[in-house]
Amino acid sequence: MQFKALPSNRPSLFPEDISAKIPAYHPVRLINQVVDNLDLEPIIKLYKGGATTRYHTRMLIKVLFYAYLKNIYSCRKIEKELTENIHFMWLSGHSSIVPYH
Repeated sequence: MQFKALPSNRPSLFPEDISAKIPAYHPVRLINQVVDNLDLEPIIKLYKGGATTRYHTRMLIKVLFYAYLKNIYSCRKIEKELTENIHFMWLSGHSSIVPYH
């Protein structure tokens, strides 16, 4: 009996592109495209300067829209999706949004 080789959990020299695993017509791509075309300038003007760098407004809106589409409303559940779900990872550009504890 022959089995296929077990996948290796070791880091690779060239990490896999998760974008290739998301179908062309997946809803996450639609949300990405729609939010990329929104005029967010009125929202961005409300930000005050100073402090540390922030996550980009556009990325946060993409994540929230997709979470709401998936009926996920809890910040903790969204945070979990950002580390476990390739669709959320792709939308956020692998940004692991860590809440303040």
